[in-house]
This record gives sequence, C-alpha cells and structure tokens, in this order.
Amino acid sequence: MVKSNNISRKDFLKNSALAMAGIGLSPVMMNAETVYGNKTLSSNGKLTLKNVRLETGFEYEEGEVIGTNTDLFLVETENGKITKISKNDPKAKAVDAKGFLMLPAFRDMHIHLDKTFYGDKWQAVRKRKGGVKGMIELEEQIMPEILKNSTYKAEKMIELLQSKGTAFARSHVNIEPTSKLDSLKNLQKALDKKKESFGAEIVAFPQHGVFYRNSVPYLKEAAKMNIDFIGGVDPYTIDGAIEKMMDFTVQLALDHQKGIDIHLHETGESGLKTVEYLIDKVNENPALKGKTFLSHCFVLGKLEKIKQEEIAEKLGNTQIGIISTIPIGNLIMPLPLLKNHNVIVYTGNDSIVDHWNTYGTGSVLEKANLYAQLYGQSTEFLLSRSLKLATADLLPLDDKGVQQWPKNGDDADFVLVNASCSAEAVSRISKVESLIYKGNIVY
Repeated sequence: MVKSNNISRKDFLKNSALAMAGIGLSPVMMNAETVYGNKTLSSNGKLTLKNVRLETGFEYEEGEVIGTNTDLFLVETENGKITKISKNDPKAKAVDAKGFLMLPAFRDMHIHLDKTFYGDKWQAVRKRKGGVKGMIELEEQIMPEILKNSTYKAEKMIELLQSKGTAFARSHVNIEPTSKLDSLKNLQKALDKKKESFGAEIVAFPQHGVFYRNSVPYLKEAAKMNIDFIGGVDPYTIDGAIEKMMDFTVQLALDHQKGIDIHLHETGESGLKTVEYLIDKVNENPALKGKTFLSHCFVLGKLEKIKQEEIAEKLGNTQIGIISTIPIGNLIMPLPLLKNHNVIVYTGNDSIVDHWNTYGTGSVLEKANLYAQLYGQSTEFLLSRSLKLATADLLPLDDKGVQQWPKNGDDADFVLVNASCSAEAVSRISKVESLIYKGNIVY
C-alpha cells in the first residue's frame, strides 16, 4: 500500500486502469489543467515541480514487504532530462503536482498503429472465414480504403495511448504487396507530427506472409528505411516453410542491423519448432541477443511443465524476449516462469478497434492489473512488480526496495497519477487525473 495515502496497491492498479480505460474519464484528461492550470513551460525547456510524490522504499514486517513508503519532493527537469531531485518545498515557485504519484511513463510494446478503425466510423469485427489466410484475403480488400486516412487514425490512436499514460510504443506496420510501403510512410508521417511528445519503434511486418504473397521486395526496401525490427508471422501456417522464412528474416535483420519481432500464434509442433529454430539462429548470431522477440508465442502455454522450464531457460540464456497480450480464456501463458528465467516480458494492446479485434482500451496499466489477477500477484511485493508490464521493466524501487528511479540524468518521461484517495473512497472515484511529461512537452 502507499502508506501515507492509505490506498492499496491493488486498488491503485484496478481503479487507475479502469479510469484510464474511460470509465468516468474526464474529457480534459489529455491536457494539464488539473495540475498545471494555465501555466506553460519556459522556452528553455526548464520545469520545476513541487509536491511530487515518489516511492522511497518498502515497509517490512517480519521480513515480508507489507507496504510502500512515499514522500514529497521537488523535481527539476531541463531539456528532457531530470536534473535535480531535492527535499520538497511547498513554498517554491514551481508547478504544484498536488501530491500526485510520479511513475515512469508507460510503454505499449505491441500495437498496430497503421491499420485501425479508431478515429473513424464504428465497425465491428467481420465474420471470419478461412482462418488467418482468410483474414489475409479480407485485408487485401480493405487495406486500400484503410490507407486513405491511416495517418489521421494513427494520430488519434497515439492520442488515445497518451491519455492512458503511454509515451512510447512499438508498432508493427504492414509491409506486403497490397500496401507496399504506404502503411509505413503514412505511419511515419503521424509519428513525425507527434515526435515531440511520443516515441516509437517500428516493426516491418509481413502480415500476408514473406513468401505466401511475396512480400520479399517490399521488406528489403523497408529494411533500408527508418525502422527498427524485421517482423514475421506464423512461418509454417502462412509460408509453409519454417526454415526458409526464418532464415530470410534473420539474414535481413543482420544485413541491416535491425532487431527481430515475430508474431507466433501456432500452438502445435510447428510453433515449438519455430521457437527452437529461432533460439538456434540467435545463438549462431550473438548480435541478435537482446534484440529478438516473439510476440504472443501461444505455444508456451500449451507445453508440459518440464518443457516450459526447458524453453524458458533457453530463451533467457539467448536473451529472446516474449511480448504477451495476456489473453483471457483457457490459454494461460507461463509469464511468471519466464520472468524467473530472466526472460524479458513486455505487453501491449495489439488492436484497439479494427478488423481483428474490438476490445482494446489503449491502457497497458489495465494489462498489468489483469496480469496481477491471473497469476495471483496479490502480495505487496508482487503487486509492485506487476507494474513492470506497463513500464517495460522500469520501476521506482528495485527488488530490495532501493529507489532506482527517478535519478538525476534520467530521461524526463513520466506520468503523474492521482493516488491520493483513501481505499474506502475508491468506489466514489469519478475520474483519475493524470499528466504525462515527455521531454519538454506537457499534455
């Protein structure tokens, strides 16, 4: 619990996530009025905040973490960096943060900003026919229409993520014969417009297969552009050749010094073979360690416990990360097991509202809440660690309760969350006020 405010970590995760999902959300959520009034930043990019609440350490009882202590501080930033953290001075000439809790800005590590209905007229998911290949045929029909205003819709999606506390995303972008490079170019326009307040990584994603629809020439062109990862999807189901598809992807990434991020939905023998083949390829090419990810990777949830342990250990040793959307249903991914083997585990919204899914909220804090529920992370210590899912592993306190963020010199990307209500008043919350600060931009 945040002791000084008498609000439990559970209630913080639950109610902040719900409010950020839009339940009773104030329409001025995205501006700084609730904290900043009509103040604006100075032209030199300096910002001083008083009454900023920071986590300072754990409270212990008989060796067990039973609470989280906080205190108020004065925080100074300049040109996108935190320059000084000092004892709070309520009388200082500074912007009043009103006791809001400062956390690292959230990061959505798996989303498709390039193809969405968000910001346009409502459309529900169409009836699926023919599995993934049937969806490819559907995309070939609808992508030309989606592309007409995809830059605008991407901007609206970014604004939605920002309203939920997210200041960074890894976006997959269609690279295939129908879109060619247009999805990428349109998304880059949107990201350029938002670059002062939103950061991103781009994955060149052959949604229609590398070879199934011959995306090869377009992927080679995209690899020369300003992207960060070479993507892929279900090499056996789509391309019918695990080794051929994976060899192409690995070599393209190596040739252009990119990372790898593969969608893997296959849960049978082909899914396991793909995972093991990628592990072997990364071991053969150490330059890919720490730069290779498997998104979804549902096969891990289908393996026997002994095999899960074996694969988790190999993933950890090879520094291959897993990005999970934390599915609800019969499939429970072994995420705590992966973490125990030092596997990087990230999360993201994937879809907000598009032809694949209509249930996205834009909140990765909600994902952290779901993770805590699914995996029984109910103690204070485990609840505090669950926040890693929203921040992509960055927490204010390390596992021993030592403050590790924020420190002088850190990037000034943070979210301020109103955690000042009592647990008894949680049911009466009408809104959660928040503010995101990235570099010199407040919104």
